[in-house]
Amino acid sequence: MLLAASLLLKALAIPLLVRIAWVDFTTQKISNQNVLLLLCLGLGSLQLLSVAAGSWWDMGLSALAGLLLFVVLFPFWTLRKVGAGDVKLMAVMPFLIGGSGLVVFSLLLLVCALITAVLVKNPFMLPAGMFRLYVQHLDRKGVVPFGVPISLAAICAIGFQIYERWVLASSSGILQQLN
Repeated sequence: MLLAASLLLKALAIPLLVRIAWVDFTTQKISNQNVLLLLCLGLGSLQLLSVAAGSWWDMGLSALAGLLLFVVLFPFWTLRKVGAGDVKLMAVMPFLIGGSGLVVFSLLLLVCALITAVLVKNPFMLPAGMFRLYVQHLDRKGVVPFGVPISLAAICAIGFQIYERWVLASSSGILQQLN
């Protein structure tokens, strides 16, 4: 039951991540309120998983990874290479994803960031004229909404975790016992 509640909290984060991605894409802003809400959902999910597993390792690993990401990305913010919202969002991601999902999240983030960079640098690959003009505007300003690939990678990582736990529950017979 604790596992299901943990997955529910992660699933509730998906619409919030979509909202963060959209707002960051349109306004290049990530609000502190949304980041704090993600942090609360992530901490709640990690707490439930830690109680269910009887180990606080995943929470400790997430806290260490979040602190490390904040410390590493903070100088990039001071140099104006990354936005403050992006730094805060990245620091919260280990809490939302969990320590066990950080490798999958990192690989997905790498792919999403590369796709974003290619699309911003080569807007002719995009289908719609207005969208192309908007991306060209972003390229001229030197702004890349990095919250979009972060959110997309997090959504995919959460989806993978939910699918993985669903397959594990169905293969162990837990789902048949509930019916």
